[in-house]
Amino acid sequence: MSVIYVLLAISIKVAVFFFIAFIISVRSGQYDDSYTPSVRMLFEDELVKDKGIPEKENNKDIIQPNKQL
Repeated sequence: MSVIYVLLAISIKVAVFFFIAFIISVRSGQYDDSYTPSVRMLFEDELVKDKGIPEKENNKDIIQPNKQL
């Protein structure tokens, strides 16, 4: 049973160490991305598909000249 307490204490100390190391690296700017914004203009924009009226409903409003009333 005492082994569980020792392992639990060690794991908490390791977790706290890695958390502090993560906080220090974030504050120092290690994860800041300075490369992507400079090349973003080189990427092509994705085309947006038209989400308008479906084609069947759109054809109702077209007047066909050969149609007899």
